Amino acid sequence: MFSGIVMTRIVFITAMINLISILMVLLSCRCINVWKLTSWINKYPWYKRYFKWHCYLWYIFLPSVIIHIIFALKIFGFPF
Repeated sequence: MFSGIVMTRIVFITAMINLISILMVLLSCRCINVWKLTSWINKYPWYKRYFKWHCYLWYIFLPSVIIHIIFALKIFGFPF
C-alpha cells in the first residue's frame, strides 16, 4: 500500500507530532503544575485560555501514537 520511504516519513512525522503534543499536554496539565518549573504560570490569563484546550490535545496525541506504532511495527517488525 505504502512504499518504505513514505512509511518512514509517516513514522518520523508522527514522532514529531507525539513530542510536540505531549509537551503541550504536560504544560497544560494542572496536576503537574506542582513542579517549580511551571507553577508560576497558573496566574496568567493566557494560561487559563490555553488550559481549556487540555482535553482536546489528547485527541491529537493518542491517534498520533497509534499511527506511529502501527507504521513502526510495519517497517521494523516486532523485535521479540
